[in-house]
Amino acid sequence: MRSVEKIIHGQKTSDGDGVKLTRVLTHDLQKRLDPFLMLDAFGSDEASDYIGGFPDHPHRGFETVTYMLTGRMRHHDSAGNSGLLQDGGVQWMTAGKGVIHSEMPEQENGRMSGFQLWLNLPSKQKMCEPWYKDIQSDSIPEVRLDNGILIRVIAGSSHQTKGAVERQITEPLYLDIHFPKGGITTFEEFIPRDHNAFIYVYKGDVVVGEDGETHIVNSEEMAILSNDSDYLKINAGNDARLILIAGKPLRESIVQYGPFVMNTKEQIIAAVEDFKSGRLA
Repeated sequence: MRSVEKIIHGQKTSDGDGVKLTRVLTHDLQKRLDPFLMLDAFGSDEASDYIGGFPDHPHRGFETVTYMLTGRMRHHDSAGNSGLLQDGGVQWMTAGKGVIHSEMPEQENGRMSGFQLWLNLPSKQKMCEPWYKDIQSDSIPEVRLDNGILIRVIAGSSHQTKGAVERQITEPLYLDIHFPKGGITTFEEFIPRDHNAFIYVYKGDVVVGEDGETHIVNSEEMAILSNDSDYLKINAGNDARLILIAGKPLRESIVQYGPFVMNTKEQIIAAVEDFKSGRLA
């Protein structure tokens, strides 16, 4: 079984117009967790922590995947797309050659929580046309196992259930896994060993592995999973919840400057110049 290679606690920070969040997958982990570039976890009951939102800002060269556990956020972009991200929904955006967008709260109180994942694009697709899709909660496929575990399949496939989104090159797997209350339950998943994988526990705690190779992963911890097996086994017994993310590495150079992720310094310079001159989108 895959084991826990390292536990990550993330860095408390803010982004946009002062939105408080925890940056879990940071720049120094990009090579190890290729094709994933960043994971932010956000969650607060205080409106002052999120009310500023994310006003207009650019992206080029990758995809953003925002999964809203609780709350309402409105999306607008320079490609003419608009959508409402709300409880249990996903916003999947391919920035490609360039897009300017905003993500602003449509609530003035209550809890807002969720995740934003950055997924790299292969070099041959970095300058593709932008693409956007809102996936409402009831459109995300779910499978409930005999032991009561609920799996929401956002991307890829699990237990013969295809997710809401598929990508051929990076083959991302994105699952939201809910363990039931009462008694220990077990989740098992096949993940090709050449795919990089990690979990982030956002409620309760879980045990990864079996026999002598086990590791407890607590709430608000990310566990980088080893690549020495095709199988993952997770046990939990306290109404735990986590996201499982895996993907096939691109093994290409990564050059990042803020919201631009390309393969060379020259491409980054071109992205900045295009943005400054209004040619980005």
